[in-house]
Amino acid sequence: MTTIQDIADKMGVSKSTVSKALNDAPDISEALRKQVLETAVALGYTKLRRYKKPTKKVCIIIEKENMRYQEPHHFAYDILVGFRQMAEPAGFDVEIVPVDIKTQRSQHYDVFMLKHDYIGAFVVGFSLSDPWIQDFKISRTPAVLFDNYIVGNPSTAYVGIDNEEGMELAVSYLAGLGHRKIAYLSSSLGARVLQARHAAFLRSMHQHGLKTSPAAIGCSYYLSECMEKHLPRFLENGITAIICNQDTLASATLTQCQQLGFQVPDDISIIGFDDLPIAACTSPPLTTIRQDRLELGKSGFFALSSLLNHIPISTYLLHAQLIQRESTRKIPL
Repeated sequence: MTTIQDIADKMGVSKSTVSKALNDAPDISEALRKQVLETAVALGYTKLRRYKKPTKKVCIIIEKENMRYQEPHHFAYDILVGFRQMAEPAGFDVEIVPVDIKTQRSQHYDVFMLKHDYIGAFVVGFSLSDPWIQDFKISRTPAVLFDNYIVGNPSTAYVGIDNEEGMELAVSYLAGLGHRKIAYLSSSLGARVLQARHAAFLRSMHQHGLKTSPAAIGCSYYLSECMEKHLPRFLENGITAIICNQDTLASATLTQCQQLGFQVPDDISIIGFDDLPIAACTSPPLTTIRQDRLELGKSGFFALSSLLNHIPISTYLLHAQLIQRESTRKIPL
């Protein structure tokens, strides 16, 4: 096990200097503190003194450019609540840490965690292009990633819902209503979870003997492109149902269809994904696939607790649930 003396020997400085740097002493320069932290991480050092404190510090790291969380109607709000409901009674001090790409590029994930005295993190809202996604491949500080999966690092775990099951529920439901021409509309595939849902849609369509084609699939980073390019193509090609990869996109699709003169669900059925509060408030209310976000937050803590206890959990998936509302209907005979 790496000690403070090992770090001091590696850097050629005194043990007291390393100790001061690790404990944020004011007489240590920022440059030296950074060098000590980076050396400590490289040698595999962990601050064992943290476990002796009455309260153990963990954090929820949120990519603030990708994920909203401050208000009850925001997607991540209940996830954070669920995590804290389990962590705080168990004696953990939970801090919410918004980060962006600039923060990630400025220091390695392990260095950031060591610097701020966190023993583990629940990571929410990261896309595949975020710098710390690469750090997680070799990081040593326990990290549970919501909707992201890292191969080969026992210090990381993945928490989410079963997207395969969720998409099967959506396709199976529409097929049972008589729909054969089903389209898929998605925002950018820059996140692992969105790639997973896209692939799950294709597999489920194949399993039900339903044809897919490029003309019935639309993916774009921009909502305007989804509405102005992909949606009109679907409607022109006689699509009778659209599965959207998230509720906000489904809500926009529903509104745009109505503005184009199509009645939902009489002319076209629409299914969303997530069951955000907005889904029950659209007109008509939106059929969707529910993610229980409160339970996802609790699962994030269970997974992190496992990693902190040296149990190399890999994946923790919750079941998806079909919520039937009024945006879908049976195809008339």
